[in-house]
Amino acid sequence: MKDLPINEEIRDKEVRVIDTDGSQLGIMSARDAYKIALEKNLDLVKIAPQATPPVCRIIDYGKYRFEQSKREKEARKNQKTIDIKEIRLSLNIDVNDFNTKVKQAIKFLEGGDKVKVSIRFRGREMAHPELGTTIMQRFTESVAGYGTVEKQPKLEGRSMTMFVTAKNGK
Repeated sequence: MKDLPINEEIRDKEVRVIDTDGSQLGIMSARDAYKIALEKNLDLVKIAPQATPPVCRIIDYGKYRFEQSKREKEARKNQKTIDIKEIRLSLNIDVNDFNTKVKQAIKFLEGGDKVKVSIRFRGREMAHPELGTTIMQRFTESVAGYGTVEKQPKLEGRSMTMFVTAKNGK
């Protein structure tokens, strides 16, 4: 909606004109429509250039731009940003530590965030990636009620990562 053609910038032969109260004034030349707008001390703004004939409206352009920016600000304010929270596990994680990480992940998922679960393989642990997959499966089963796996566990270098997103109902 940026930089709509106004007043003399409208070069079309015929335009459909809408008055300030929303009533249609009909199809007329752009020059005549501009004269009507001048008489009312307002601007002629082309609001639908793709229509045939293009639709122009007689409005106060400054006020219109202000309303537009206000609406855009409101839309941005209501937008929820999704953060990615990371949870790191290890191959020899204890049951209580595992449960703590699961609770933390559930808290993140309930908050509407994405969770990146990663396992870092150190030293000889690289010889047993299947153990990492097993831990990831256990983690997936533990958070199944709160989130779904977006990206399956994948070994990249020395770490295995998986992404879990919140279920829509939460």
